[in-house]
Amino acid sequence: MNIVQRRYKILTDFERVYRFLQETYDPITLNSFLLPQYFEYAHMHGYFNYFKSHHIGIWEDDGVIVGITSYEMNIGDCHMHVRKGYETLLPELLKWSEQELSTINDGQYCLEVCIIDNELNKRELLQANGYTLSYTEPIKIFDYSNLFSERKLPDGFTLIDGTNVDYLKLHNCFWKGFDHGDNPDDDSDGNIFACNAPRADMSLMTIVAAPDGEYACALGMWFDERNKYAYLEPLATIPKYRRMGLATIALTEAMKKTKVLGAEYCFGGSREFYTAIGFETICNSELWKKEW
Repeated sequence: MNIVQRRYKILTDFERVYRFLQETYDPITLNSFLLPQYFEYAHMHGYFNYFKSHHIGIWEDDGVIVGITSYEMNIGDCHMHVRKGYETLLPELLKWSEQELSTINDGQYCLEVCIIDNELNKRELLQANGYTLSYTEPIKIFDYSNLFSERKLPDGFTLIDGTNVDYLKLHNCFWKGFDHGDNPDDDSDGNIFACNAPRADMSLMTIVAAPDGEYACALGMWFDERNKYAYLEPLATIPKYRRMGLATIALTEAMKKTKVLGAEYCFGGSREFYTAIGFETICNSELWKKEW
């Protein structure tokens, strides 16, 4: 082995890290839930801190990426993932994470590390270094061997995709749908930016338009052609249109599209909504926290 550790260089490393996460995807550990689609989605999100991205750590063996420790949107949390056969690097990843990805509040360092509940080696490492479990959340998938939920759109509502999306309407939908308030600003650049992610397939985006043309519900869908799964991110329904079945209809339509492409299952969210339409918990994500 000829291991070299260095800082992440966002302009040259993004695609290499994406491919690393995709080719090392493990359906058991889920890369500590550092899925390549989320890595890309986070990088295109308005809350992502580009100016701290050099704190992300990369490990290479003769130029091949074998490990990464990365935050989601900002420092203070991290996911640690290594290629099989390089598990002995995990203590180094944790040390780097504590030095580079922790925050300081009132003179005290703090870091949260995300793992999957069946990653016993990481759990033991964290416990040995003074971390305690602070939060757990179910990870749910919809297995495409199961029947899809079939519901009818209310009269006057229509399903469209994102190929000719109205970005201002989309911005309004996400603003209100994520409960930011009733008065969205007119800045749709964030959504335009996100929808132009390298692998954003606008034909997979699914939108429910209200009778007056307003976007009532909208979602983005990602497809991993190598590992044959779909990944939902984001999904929002404007409050006045909730409890009409729109999210179920939009999500079912998007999943059907990815099934045609070859996907075998879809990752969803943790809320009870997903269980109600057939998603099943396959494991749990855990946050382990340390303050020092």
